[in-house]
Amino acid sequence: MHVLVAGAGIVGVSCAIWLQRSGHRVTLVDRQGPATGTSHGNAGVLAAGAVIPVTTPSLFKSAPGMLMRRDSPLFLRWSYLPKLLPFLAKYLSHANDAHVDLYAKAMSSLLHDTYDQHHALSKGTGAERFISNEDYCFGYETHADFVADSYGWGKRLAAGYEYDVVSGTSYAKDDPTFGQAFETIVRCKNHGRISDPGAYVKALADHFVDQGGTLEIATINDIEMDDGTITGLQTDQGNMSADKIVFTLGPWSQKIAHKLGIKVPFESERGYHIELINPSFMPKNPMMVASGKFVLTPMEGRLRAAGVIEFGGLEASPSKAPIDLLKRQVAMLLPDITYDSIDEWMGHRPAPANSIPLIGATDLSGKSYSAFGHQHVGLTGGPKTGRIITDLIDGKKPNIDLAPFDPRNYTKN
Repeated sequence: MHVLVAGAGIVGVSCAIWLQRSGHRVTLVDRQGPATGTSHGNAGVLAAGAVIPVTTPSLFKSAPGMLMRRDSPLFLRWSYLPKLLPFLAKYLSHANDAHVDLYAKAMSSLLHDTYDQHHALSKGTGAERFISNEDYCFGYETHADFVADSYGWGKRLAAGYEYDVVSGTSYAKDDPTFGQAFETIVRCKNHGRISDPGAYVKALADHFVDQGGTLEIATINDIEMDDGTITGLQTDQGNMSADKIVFTLGPWSQKIAHKLGIKVPFESERGYHIELINPSFMPKNPMMVASGKFVLTPMEGRLRAAGVIEFGGLEASPSKAPIDLLKRQVAMLLPDITYDSIDEWMGHRPAPANSIPLIGATDLSGKSYSAFGHQHVGLTGGPKTGRIITDLIDGKKPNIDLAPFDPRNYTKN
């Protein structure tokens, strides 16, 4: 079959490669090219244990104070609040223990084998050189801070994830980067790291093209419908049609999803990073700084600090406060580090109100498929998502319960 894949981040490129390997003729469409959005700017962690949503039961208590504190990792553009309120009400409705358990079960099935999934995707592509196997660490300034976070760690343990809790002094014997900054550190096993996420996805896309795939740089303006079924894409380079169409447009997915009848409550989470170029030293492992909710990840020739959450929509320019926060946090954590320069970046994470990505057919005709909404774990879950979509298009039953991810859950709303 001829398959159109709309969107060339890690999810779209993964879909394109697995579909190509299954024998289909694939056209990958993107407005700017591979890895120009979130897939470029993420923290680079293969976060197999990221099975706890932001919407835990404590969010009701903590969120108002976080919005008011200067050094909080949660930001809001107040002018955007009226438009955000309907989504926010649905988002906060999931801040309960039952939903945390539902999310953990669903996301564990998608993420638990991410390291192996990335190796399977990248084998023979030239992109495998970017994958390495390090622990994903969480640093707590005090042991009391770790204890206060016990809800999430208990849920991870119940979901079968292994981790070691060590003292900062013990950890420093293996990696002295952080000195005595953390009293307690959690080392999560069976995770991994991508040393340059943007270059990694571009290398995968280059392989896709080398193997005969087509990459079209085009802006999708609308979709064509006939009697409720999609027939093609309207782009600034002309109309495109195919036997099957897969939508992997990340934070730009809502408009098309709604037109297809998938009325998903959806927002963009704006994420930020700074990079220290040619730093004087590097940590050995990616480190989540628990107090600041950002990750320090060693990358090729630079140290990336990525994280924080801002609600402000797709249109507004980057805010200064999140970047300033990251700079202050890094300076306090690594006071002796030197570097050539700092790069700054802002991107968008696709956030459904229930935090669960949409993966599957959008209607009974099997003409179009959705693969978006991975929020903070697009890099982690992208390769397996591509395999699932390929199985569905091939008429095979994926080895995963897709009920929580089914886009048609939203056609009833």
